[in-house]
Amino acid sequence: MSALNLTVRVHPVVLFQVVDAFERRNADSHRVIGTLLGSVDKGVVEVTNCFCVPHKEHDDQVEAELSYALDMYDLNRKVNSNESVVGWWATGNDVTNHSSVIHEYYARECNNPVHLTVDTSLQGGRMGLRAYVCIQLGVPGGKSGCMFTPIPVELTSYEPETFGLKLLQKTVGVSPAHRPKTVPPMLDLAQISEASTKLQSLLDLILKYVDDVIAHKVTPDNAVGRQLLDLIHSVPHMTHEQFTQMFNANVRNLLLVITLSQLIKTQLQLNEKLTFLPAA
Repeated sequence: MSALNLTVRVHPVVLFQVVDAFERRNADSHRVIGTLLGSVDKGVVEVTNCFCVPHKEHDDQVEAELSYALDMYDLNRKVNSNESVVGWWATGNDVTNHSSVIHEYYARECNNPVHLTVDTSLQGGRMGLRAYVCIQLGVPGGKSGCMFTPIPVELTSYEPETFGLKLLQKTVGVSPAHRPKTVPPMLDLAQISEASTKLQSLLDLILKYVDDVIAHKVTPDNAVGRQLLDLIHSVPHMTHEQFTQMFNANVRNLLLVITLSQLIKTQLQLNEKLTFLPAA
């Protein structure tokens, strides 16, 4: 498959590690680089992890601790054998003169390595994210070179990552003086209540849009209509009584699990106290 047909999907933990490495950089370092880990399947490069590689950039050369990168990769393979090297990342908004030298190293580590740039300077108020692949240029028998060509990049997340992002969003808009250091996760029932409230607001928004289209107040969008049709077809057909019965059964199962977990916790605490009671 051609490198230009690749699509990059980046998970939030990768961005957090990049920002953390940038904040911990040496005072004389203007740019931070590292290795991207993940998997490649059917033209999609899924970046699920990364680590920083110490390096120094001079006018005519780049010095990188490659032994450190190999050790970090071996340690990561022991934890997650499914993650392989898929490219490298660098902080900044553009590709520099040293990027081709670094890219040559990663081209020996994997096929069609991806170069990801993360703009930690927040130009335009956003942390820009760009992905590139290197395309070889030249004529037969002459000098050859490479050109970094942008490819599509998007953010994606697993369900646990989505839950963590929602917790982080609760601190957005709060002044640093009143911002809590930690945000405890909500109870299960509180999560259900919050999700139901959000779902109700989204349904009201969809109904308002449909009513406005019917009343010719809003220009209809065929793409939105197709998505709404797919959404309706994805909902199982059941009566109100069947839905109520299914919902109540799931709530009872949830309450049963919560009760059992609390009983086990109480039992463990009692056993701990009885074990450490002083002898009479």
